[in-house]
Amino acid sequence: MNHDQWWLATLGRTIVWARLRELEAGTAEVLDSDGNTLAYDSSDSARAALMDAEFAALDGMDTEDAAERGFALEELVVPYAEDDDRLRVLMVQSLPRAH
Repeated sequence: MNHDQWWLATLGRTIVWARLRELEAGTAEVLDSDGNTLAYDSSDSARAALMDAEFAALDGMDTEDAAERGFALEELVVPYAEDDDRLRVLMVQSLPRAH
């Protein structure tokens, strides 16, 4: 069974999502915000590439991490669509301006 993990990067109040999918074979894929599926030989190499691009795993994020990036965890809505083509347009989200 595939295991999905959501990662994000921020540009001001814009959230850029990436989905890391660990495959049964031990390999991994990352769906990026441009809709590209990038293949990796392992989930570790996929995670390293995401970290190099200044992405952070949503799973490990706490309120302090979110505040450092300029948003509250409650503001985040993980993108969802029936398929990757529809998901692609949801991979960049602009959050409302903070008060």
